[in-house]
Amino acid sequence: MKIVPINLKRTFSDAVWEAITVLKRGGVVVYPTDTVYSLGANACDWYAAEQVFKIKKRPFSRPLPIIARNVKWVAELAFVPPKLEEVLSGIWPGPTTVILAKKEIVPSIVTAKRKSVGIRIPDCALTDKLLGGFGYPLTATSANISGEEATGDIGRIVEMFRGEIWKPDLILDAGILPPSEPLTVLDLTTIRPKVVRVGPTKPEQLMKLLGI
Repeated sequence: MKIVPINLKRTFSDAVWEAITVLKRGGVVVYPTDTVYSLGANACDWYAAEQVFKIKKRPFSRPLPIIARNVKWVAELAFVPPKLEEVLSGIWPGPTTVILAKKEIVPSIVTAKRKSVGIRIPDCALTDKLLGGFGYPLTATSANISGEEATGDIGRIVEMFRGEIWKPDLILDAGILPPSEPLTVLDLTTIRPKVVRVGPTKPEQLMKLLGI
């Protein structure tokens, strides 16, 4: 479990390329986002996703959320009605996960055999560079053992995984992240959009964007 310090306010190219090297060989990386730290692996690779479940001790019955770089990427991973592309561009980047019907490119292990997948586009320069350099979406479940609280404190994360048999290959240490609210979750797989969880993005704002 290698730890690489980074400064999100400065250039972090070397750290990004080191993380990409790990991801390309099917490894798992802890990386900072615009909310908390996440466990990242190739979301299109069954084996890589399996490692995330083992590291997190997450039941395989619980799907993994994923992140993409832009709406074009999202449309390659899930079915996005053309009329919603502009709407999603108004929601992202930001703290809203959208549930959409998945395409075959997303392995069933990621979605716990469900036909839908939770996707978002973070508002974070590091994730943009990481995704752009790697070329594939990443799993984006919080970097913690299942049952433990998600955190932006990298010290707690390091201690959480240090004594485990299954652990991340690389940790990008950006220190303590600013406090953040839980993500908003919006389900677009039903006829009428449904706000599953309320976060920083208010339901009335989402409904206005959706024309409801």
